Amino acid sequence: MSLPHASRARRPRDSQQGAGATHGRRYSRPLLLTGVVRLGGVFIGRRERWGLTILYCGKGLYGCTMVSMERILVIDDDVELCHLVEEYLRAEGLTVECVHDGESGLKKATAGDYLLAVLDVMLPGINGFEVLRRIRATSRLPVLLLTARGEDVDRIVGLEIGADDYLPKPFNPRELVARIRAVLRRTRADGGGTAAAPEVVSVGDVELDPATRTVRLEGKPVDLTSVEFNLLEVLLREAGRVVPRERLVNAVLSRKFSPFDRSIDMHVSKVRKKLGDTESDEHIKTVRGVGYIFARPREKMKA
Repeated sequence: MSLPHASRARRPRDSQQGAGATHGRRYSRPLLLTGVVRLGGVFIGRRERWGLTILYCGKGLYGCTMVSMERILVIDDDVELCHLVEEYLRAEGLTVECVHDGESGLKKATAGDYLLAVLDVMLPGINGFEVLRRIRATSRLPVLLLTARGEDVDRIVGLEIGADDYLPKPFNPRELVARIRAVLRRTRADGGGTAAAPEVVSVGDVELDPATRTVRLEGKPVDLTSVEFNLLEVLLREAGRVVPRERLVNAVLSRKFSPFDRSIDMHVSKVRKKLGDTESDEHIKTVRGVGYIFARPREKMKA
């Protein structure tokens, strides 16, 4: 059974519903759904989008409503900006919940089931860095940090603490959506499908299991963020060979390479610290002007 076509209804310009409310939406083109069933005259099906399962239901021949079960948390004291971000993300089929101070944001982030958090650095009460630090103490929730334009220190500190990406203010909302998509692609790279589990990658005293997204150093677990895990996986799979910075940026951060963007270097630095690298004993070596190389045991001994 296939679900009938549906028509698109205009989205109200000024919604009075609170943040986090579920909005119905109609579509003007056929929907490619799977698992469609009919219950009491209501058609129910699902469609994959953003790597998420989105449910649809509708009565009769028209009126197909979308209900997204996935939520994005926005923590920013700029209420107008929150409303703008809310509009753009809801247009992408995501439910958005906004809070405007660090305390509330921290409680929501650690207690709620969110797909991702968008976190501003400058917040009343607890600042964004402290919120991120406390989130990372108990959770791997992907976090996209909003920083002031030109504040390199904010970006560096944020990446060091464990942010998955950053975006300087002011920004184009479309870029925010694109960056969220990129973070979600990275964090969901290990989910879905029925293919055989990928093999464990082991180089020297480091062991990485793509199936469980875990890393061990000399048998002891190493806690990595999603970006750090993906970065280490690329380097381990190319162990003994130089991986250009441009390739790392494309593969790990899902964006075009810019010689002025040092975020990949900060992620490498973070992974090095977690692997216990020192000047005399490095897992990850820098090849100046080119990129990085994960040294095999023999190469580490020669160094």
